[in-house]
Amino acid sequence: MLTKHEIKRYESQIILPDWGENGQEKLKASRVVVIGAGGLGSAVLTYLAVAGVGTIRIVDSDNVELSNLNRQVLYADRDIGKAKADSACKRLGAVNPHIQIEPVNAELNESNVFELIEDYLIVDALDNLETRLLLNRVSLSKQLPLFHGAVYGFEGRATTIIPKQTPCLQCLYQGSLPGQVAVVGATPGIIGCIQATEVIKYILGLEALLLGRLLVYDGLKMSFSQVNITKDPACEACR
Repeated sequence: MLTKHEIKRYESQIILPDWGENGQEKLKASRVVVIGAGGLGSAVLTYLAVAGVGTIRIVDSDNVELSNLNRQVLYADRDIGKAKADSACKRLGAVNPHIQIEPVNAELNESNVFELIEDYLIVDALDNLETRLLLNRVSLSKQLPLFHGAVYGFEGRATTIIPKQTPCLQCLYQGSLPGQVAVVGATPGIIGCIQATEVIKYILGLEALLLGRLLVYDGLKMSFSQVNITKDPACEACR
C-alpha cells in the first residue's frame, strides 16, 4: 500500500487516467534489472527511480572514468575511480530514498547471468553485441521482456522484445552493432528515457509498446523514424 508521502511524491503521474494509485502500486511492486550503468543506464536508472519502481538492480563491473562524464550523468568528478554500480546506487538513493537499489559489481557472463536476472524485467543498456545476445537468450529462456537500446554518435535506437510475441534481438542484429564509443552525450539520454518509458508502460499494462518496431532517432536531422522488424524463420535463438 502506498504511504501518504508516496501518494504526494508521485501525485503528478498518479492523476493520469491510465495510472492512478493502482498503477503506482504496480510500479512499487515491480523489479527491474538494468545491465549497464553507463550513458543509457544513467538515463534509464534515473527515470525508473523517480517513477517509483520498487526494486532496481544495477549490474556493471566498471569504474567511473573521466571520459565517461560527457554522457554518464549519474556521476561527477568525485566519482572517478569508484565502482559505477556503487556510485549509481548512492546517487539514486538520494534521488528517491523510498525504493530499493541493488548494486552488483560484476561482469555479466554465462556463469552468473541467470542468478543476476532472476525474474526481473530486463533492460539492455550495454555497449557490446555479445553480451546483448546473452541477455536475449536469457529473456527467451525465462520468458521475460527485454527493453533494448543502442546508441552511436548522434543516432539511437530502441525496441521492446516480448518472447513468443515479437522478433528477438538476434533476429534484429544478424550482423554487427557499433559499440558505444563515439557518442554525443544527449543521445543515450534520449534513448534511455525511451527505454524507461517502455518499462513503465509495460508494468502499467499500457498499449502501443515498441513491439516489432525499431524506433530510430537521428539527432543530426532531428527526426524519428520506425522500422518494422519481423521474425527470422532461421533464427537459432527463438525459432
